[in-house]
Amino acid sequence: MKPIFTLVFAFILPALYCLAQDAPGKFNRDSLARVLQQSVPDSVKARACFFLADEWRDTDTAISRRYTITGKGFSSGDPFLQAVSLLYEAKLSAPAAPDSAAKMFRQAESRLERFQNREALLFRSMCWHDYARVFHFDKDDPETYINLLLNKAIPLAQQAGDRLYVGKNYLDVAFGFKNLEEFSKAGTYLLLAIETLRNETGNVKYLASAYHTTSENYSLSGKPAAAARYMDSMRVLLAPYPDAIEWLDYYAGESMRLTVAEQFDRSLALSAKGIALARQLHQPYTEQRLLLQKFYALYNKRDLAQARNVALDLSRRQPFIGIAANRLLLFYGLVATYEDMNNIPEAYQWLKRYSHLNDSLAKSNLEAKINALEIKFRNAEHQKEIVALNAANDKANFALKRTTLLSWSLGSVSVLLFAIVLLGYFFHKSRRKTAVQREQIKVSQAMIQGQEEERKRVARDLHDSLGGLLASTKITLSEIAGNEHGNNQPGLGGIINQLDGSIKELRRIAHNMMPEMLLTLGLEAALKDLCDTFVPGHPVIHFQCLGIRPDIPQGEQVIIYRIVQELLTNAIKHAGATKVLLQCNQQGNRFFITVEDDGIGIEADTLHTKQGMGFMNIRNRIAYLHGKMDVLSRSGQQGISINIEVYVTTEIQASYPG
Repeated sequence: MKPIFTLVFAFILPALYCLAQDAPGKFNRDSLARVLQQSVPDSVKARACFFLADEWRDTDTAISRRYTITGKGFSSGDPFLQAVSLLYEAKLSAPAAPDSAAKMFRQAESRLERFQNREALLFRSMCWHDYARVFHFDKDDPETYINLLLNKAIPLAQQAGDRLYVGKNYLDVAFGFKNLEEFSKAGTYLLLAIETLRNETGNVKYLASAYHTTSENYSLSGKPAAAARYMDSMRVLLAPYPDAIEWLDYYAGESMRLTVAEQFDRSLALSAKGIALARQLHQPYTEQRLLLQKFYALYNKRDLAQARNVALDLSRRQPFIGIAANRLLLFYGLVATYEDMNNIPEAYQWLKRYSHLNDSLAKSNLEAKINALEIKFRNAEHQKEIVALNAANDKANFALKRTTLLSWSLGSVSVLLFAIVLLGYFFHKSRRKTAVQREQIKVSQAMIQGQEEERKRVARDLHDSLGGLLASTKITLSEIAGNEHGNNQPGLGGIINQLDGSIKELRRIAHNMMPEMLLTLGLEAALKDLCDTFVPGHPVIHFQCLGIRPDIPQGEQVIIYRIVQELLTNAIKHAGATKVLLQCNQQGNRFFITVEDDGIGIEADTLHTKQGMGFMNIRNRIAYLHGKMDVLSRSGQQGISINIEVYVTTEIQASYPG
């Protein structure tokens, strides 16, 4: 019996905690149900019931309710599992009674606080996550939803060590920002979710959703090419599971992408396929999301009558129309449709509904912020009362402590004098070290500025002076070769070809020393051009950028360009890499650079101590921008990942560490 118990216990807990799976939406429910018929402890049966309740919640609420009640029965006498059963009761009642469920989520979390193990931490994270969902879906308060996930659910999941649930929460944060049309912030958390989920067991369900949402985010940002890459990744991920429910998200995301790409008939075909599958799987909300994609495709195809009929049908559908953000999208779509059909009275009626809803949401958000401020004020008042009570208590105890204090004062003075001398020594030593470091930074800054000025001067001289001279010589020789006398001079054509090659090489050298594109079009365009110049015709460098602002001073743009140039040169020419991923991302005055390759690799310690000119230049330029560099490389394995964070100057004055 003991080996069976051990096997069952080891299987149920990871499945319950992490929602891991061998295939998306495909758990062996029968095997779990058979656990309830075996001679195993009630605690194991309770966990199996809760896991099965999760499994059936989206497809059959009656079965989910039965397993929740059964699990509660097996939890009697165990305070920990009783708290967990309260969580699952709240999950069950959330759709019909969100306010009651919210109170139950908080009660369950409060009870679980007494237990300090990883299991309790994960269940507490689930409590905060589902409590946050009440604000998003029932109170139309995405700001509170995002705040609770970032400050409550995610830290607890990280303490529990559950990367799968951490990645799911990052994904939900991205949903919140996307619904607020904060596509840049949504993209940041989507990439973080993908990175967290990528190598985790049982990641298919959430990783597929992350790919789909990232594609939608790029489509809404007007970047169909990037959207297509993530839909391709989702299709490859789901290929082994043809019946997975996650294909519904694929149809929705690909339909949106095709509409943005103006391939309306293909978009309509995919949305129809998705709608049929959603009806077959009894997924009403997903069906309604696909109907919205159908509306967008019909509207942009200018089939206005069909688009209007789909939108009107969707305006009567629950649960889609119950979410304020969805109502705004649909009302605005009907305004545009009726206006394009020249039905101005109907367009005006829908515009009034849209404006009223928009104003109501703004008022609701304002009231939520006022309530939050009121809570803070009350907390401050309570804190004042506590401070006053503490002051009275301190005054009563002061006379008693005074005698004891006098007896210790002489000894304390001696210790204090010694500490002052010791601190003075260390302070002096630290100041000397800091002065040396500042001097080194000034020298590095002067060298870097001098190098760039000299590069610019030499590039200009090469291009304008020597380049012009060579071009003039080539023209003269071409004229000689073109007349009847020049044709009799052997080798003149070869000399012209050599001059032409020299001119191209001269221009390449001048561009490399100071790229003209950086000075005219900015950093993002220059980095893309740099990636295209390494191996023409072979796109081994995948370049991704996010939020690069055009107001970075040109000198700092040049430094970032040189850092990336050195890193790519090392990866392709020295490490022999065939695939390189370059990511550049700006958040405020922080600029992030990530380079990953499949080359021969190098020890991280060796990289930081290597004295070659390339690595010295990288380190000096990072120091110039007050940055830091982290290197991830495993001994004896190919590939390396280099992560760099530097600080740039923006319109809002930058603040640097230290």
